[in-house]
Amino acid sequence: MTILADLRSRTNSWHRPSAIAAVVLGVVALLGLAALVVDQRTLAGAPIWAKPVKFAVSGALYFATWSWLVSLLPRFRRAAGLLTDFLVLIFAAEYVLLVFQAARGHASHFNNATPQDALIYNVMGKMIMALWVATLVLTVLVMFTKVPDRASFWAVRAGAVLSLAGISLGILMTSPTAQQLAQWKTGSAPSMVGAHTVGIEDGGPGLPLLGWSTVAGDLRIPHFVGMHALQALPLLAIALAALARRFPRLRADGVRARLVLVGAAGYAGLTALVTWQALRAQSIVHPDAVTLWAFALLVAAVGLGALAVVRAPERTAVR
Repeated sequence: MTILADLRSRTNSWHRPSAIAAVVLGVVALLGLAALVVDQRTLAGAPIWAKPVKFAVSGALYFATWSWLVSLLPRFRRAAGLLTDFLVLIFAAEYVLLVFQAARGHASHFNNATPQDALIYNVMGKMIMALWVATLVLTVLVMFTKVPDRASFWAVRAGAVLSLAGISLGILMTSPTAQQLAQWKTGSAPSMVGAHTVGIEDGGPGLPLLGWSTVAGDLRIPHFVGMHALQALPLLAIALAALARRFPRLRADGVRARLVLVGAAGYAGLTALVTWQALRAQSIVHPDAVTLWAFALLVAAVGLGALAVVRAPERTAVR
């Protein structure tokens, strides 16, 4: 059974609270887009409602995927369901605080400007740690998922592991910047501790809606790219299953499985590349020659790997 057929057959058995959360967050994202039009206030150069919209879209994808993944578990489904319930509650509480700060025109992350701001950021930080631990346990449980199609088998597992790694990359943003450390040395407490960007203070020119810096490194990019491997790799498995109707070579599930593994390796390489680029204070839209060469080598390696898989004789199993 391919991943697409499995999605259709299991819809009624998906984890209901997280499925509802995904739908609600989708609606909230639309409301946030309306708020962007009505309330045009900005914070650090970005619309104040951009972050709630991004979190709503990301959360909708996250919970929709976990709702499906929980349904794949032949064992530990009850434990996974309870953990996913916990994730929904934690994310909902964090999102309420995020929207509360946006409505006030205050930054929700890294903000220590006032005791109230510092308390909210501290509480959100603890919520994120709880979310990470629960996701770690769910990632371990995903290793027990039962999917007959081998491409889907590897897409689910590799996607879950890379997604957890992407979530973990968020910790890079919590370290104080050189300027913030310098403020501490002079005896004054900085109003912000941590930053999205590398090389400049948060703010300045950024990509529309996403807000990613166009003049400096931005650690939100590897965080985003890695986190959404949970959707990207299963989508790759779905695309390969759809293409199998036109390309007979892809009808062998072993071929599709190895292509998914090549795709997972390439995705991991891309996550590492954008992390390295951001840490070098380099904007995603202004890569230097070294970054371009590294990207070209990555694309070539993935392309050659995929070509080798397609042309190689079919094997009996991928273990």
